[in-house]
Formats: sequence, structure tokens, C-alpha cells
Amino acid sequence: MAQVNMSLRIDAELKDAFMAAAKSMDRNGSQLIRDFMRQTVERQHNTWFRDQVAAGRQQLERGDVLPHDMVESSAAASGITSSGYFRDSSRVIR
Repeated sequence: MAQVNMSLRIDAELKDAFMAAAKSMDRNGSQLIRDFMRQTVERQHNTWFRDQVAAGRQQLERGDVLPHDMVESSAAASGITSSGYFRDSSRVIR
């Protein structure tokens, strides 16, 4: 994955305290910031995923679902195999 630089303005005292904390953990500031960013993105994705599951469960409880055979026939008409792949190997999408 390509790396890019990111600039931000912070208070000098906060920077010094952060760098000291990073050093005490045998890490550098960039490593800690990257870890924080990854954790934030993962947390957001997990929240989104749980919300999607909850919405799906609510649809199921309301009976707002399609019968399996209707889903299968619609997928087959779209060229999707039961494994979730397109039959045309030049368009392998899952």
C-alpha cells in the first residue's frame, strides 16, 4: 500500500508528552499514530457491521425477507454461482 505524509498542528507540550510516552513504550510517535488510526477504522467498521446485522435481524423479525429459491434464481440470472462467484472467470468478484 502506498504511504503518504500527513501534517497536523498540535500544542508543543502535547507533542513532547506524547513523544515521551511513545519512547517509554519503546515505540515512536508515528507507530502509535498509525496504530490509533487502524484501531479507529476497525472500530468504525465493527460498529457499521453490527448495525448491518441488527438491521438484518429486524428485517427477519418483521418477515421482510425473500424466499431462498427467489434469491437463488435471481443470482443465477445475474450469472453468479452458488459459491458467490461469477461464472465468467474474467470477472471473478466475490
